[in-house]
Amino acid sequence: MPTRPRLARSIPFWGLLLVSLATIAGGWFLTNRTLGSMTTTLTDGTATGVDVYVGQSIAQLGAVLIGAGVVGVLLALTVAALSTLRPRPVEGAEQPAWTADERDAAAPAVAAPATAEPAVASPAAEPAVAPTPAAADAAAEPAVAPTPAAADAAAPVSSESPDIEVASDTPAPVAASSERPDPAR
Repeated sequence: MPTRPRLARSIPFWGLLLVSLATIAGGWFLTNRTLGSMTTTLTDGTATGVDVYVGQSIAQLGAVLIGAGVVGVLLALTVAALSTLRPRPVEGAEQPAWTADERDAAAPAVAAPATAEPAVASPAAEPAVAPTPAAADAAAEPAVAPTPAAADAAAPVSSESPDIEVASDTPAPVAASSERPDPAR
């Protein structure tokens, strides 16, 4: 069973949180420095066109960085909240160690019988055709699917590996034969 690390050990989570906080800090620094410089130069009358126009663009870039950092922090908080909704494995409870053969042996191996529906004649339809005796016998007899355990029991056990090279006139072992029913297909 695959297990995921706890959120406290998740590197992507902490990376997202740290990069988001660094982005907020960088945006705050740009915005605060630029607006402080603009305020000082505009109040004492020494502002140039570069201070005013470029300063506005840099302050806006800082605001965008702050917004992106806030979105990242909110995303990290959402991931943290959603991680609490994952089911945790119960301590002390063990999963049953069943094999595929035991599960198949416990399941019923009889398929549902096929039912034939009677033909209903309508005035505009073609005349109904009577079923043949072979078709009637097939419809009356229920279909029984062979169990994989029974198919495996019928195949002889071979001590040879199908990968061993043998003469070309020797028939393939049953394990390598394509005629053997494969329950996985």
